[in-house]
Amino acid sequence: MTGYEIRPALESESTQIRSLIHLVGINPTGLDWRRFVVAVDQTRQVAACGQVKPHGSDVRELASIAVHPEHRGRGLARAIIEVLMRENPRPLYLTCMSHNGPMYEKFGFRVIKVEQMPRYFARIRKLFDVAVLFRKPGEELLVMKLE
Repeated sequence: MTGYEIRPALESESTQIRSLIHLVGINPTGLDWRRFVVAVDQTRQVAACGQVKPHGSDVRELASIAVHPEHRGRGLARAIIEVLMRENPRPLYLTCMSHNGPMYEKFGFRVIKVEQMPRYFARIRKLFDVAVLFRKPGEELLVMKLE
């Protein structure tokens, strides 16, 4: 991870954050630069980002973890996740595709059942299940929790 600075995002980086989220194809809703941690390279370009989104007063979601394809494999996602976990109280939730579940398990996140989910995540899961015609075969949306 040499050559990168991990720090809170600046307002001037909000366009770079949005562009990165769109580039990697993850949920573009709820992007507020004030909640983001970024990894910037030596040219001050955002190479990776992540945030914790609030859903009400006591539900927080680890979200928007993105690494530019040119910067993958350098530990940037791990570094950002570790900062966000360190700076935010538990529990933390996240949603991810099933193929990403093992990565988040390494941080202590565990898949939870629908009856254990806060309302927001149960609704998202239900919408995903209804969209079966529009997703790839075998894809499953996981809702995970870190105590």
